Amino acid sequence: MTEERAYWLAWSKIAGIGPVLLKRVYQHCGTLSEAWSTSKTTLGEIEGFGTKLINTVLETRQKINPQELLEEHLQKNPTFWTPADPDYPRLLLEIPSPPPVLYYRGKVDLKENQGLTPRVAIVGTRHPTEHGKRWAKRISIALANHGFTVVSGMAAGIDGEAHQSCMNAGGRTIAVLGTGVDVVYPHHHRQLYEQIQQNGLVLSEYPAQTFPDKKNFPARNRIIAGLSRAILVLEAPEQSGSLITARYANEFGRDIYTLPNSPDVASARGCLRLVHQGAEVIITEEELLEMLGAIPQLASETVLVTPPFLEPELARVYQAIASDPTSFDMIVQQSQLSAGDVSGILLQLELLGLVTQLPGMRYQISR
Repeated sequence: MTEERAYWLAWSKIAGIGPVLLKRVYQHCGTLSEAWSTSKTTLGEIEGFGTKLINTVLETRQKINPQELLEEHLQKNPTFWTPADPDYPRLLLEIPSPPPVLYYRGKVDLKENQGLTPRVAIVGTRHPTEHGKRWAKRISIALANHGFTVVSGMAAGIDGEAHQSCMNAGGRTIAVLGTGVDVVYPHHHRQLYEQIQQNGLVLSEYPAQTFPDKKNFPARNRIIAGLSRAILVLEAPEQSGSLITARYANEFGRDIYTLPNSPDVASARGCLRLVHQGAEVIITEEELLEMLGAIPQLASETVLVTPPFLEPELARVYQAIASDPTSFDMIVQQSQLSAGDVSGILLQLELLGLVTQLPGMRYQISR
């Protein structure tokens, strides 16, 4: 795993290769360590790789020693995950653009990362009305009291209210930053930033000493959506970063809830647009909690007995499938086999009647 995480870091340093393209490289080659030495012809088989980018890859990997890069990187960035690490948040592995490197500070909850503790995102405008702030507080407290982790972006306004109210109620919260995890933005959230780390987590895909840049925040919003089972947009104007988060949530198959208000309130018109597009309307905390409670958990602690007749590699893949539908990428991650091998083994398990394939490249144990 240490070797493979070095290659996730190394690949992330190649200009022109973002999270989406890097996931394709991983899926095509099985591991990024194998991909690092793969041929020009193989790279050309991957969607999105043209001649210019292939040449960039060939030139860059001659200049980088992945293990040396990892050792140097750890000096300023001691705590981070890559998709090669077993503690990497499971939900993020399932989106099309998982961060190749995810930095963190604070208290890690491994059960939460495995999907056993539900996370709900709360986002909204930086300039909320009293109505928006009041509901952000009420909902955050209700979620905290019922065991949900509240995810937000530590921005001014609704985000800050959600984090603070959750912690005041004794709950756990996660802040996803558009800066390095060592940079506080906005500056007046210094105390909030310190409080979150005491019992929660600060996350970012940007390395230490990355300062605010407006282009980073839309990308940050996909992580907020990717981490969460549901997204609550409590107040948002029609041109809002919160609506970017909602679009990502829709792309990732997350549930979207929004708080209604009058069309006369400019800071809430984006929420009315979401209602028009099919978002669930928040009317009371009790109804919201009931709807959130109906979302099936991604994982459970149910123990599945492996059939005794399976060969070792088939058993590894079988054991990598949770009791609930499991993505192909997660099975590859858990089994530590190549994507090609896993694909072939899954087919064998289907023919044996042990595994069923579902839409979206998900698999579950046949009942």
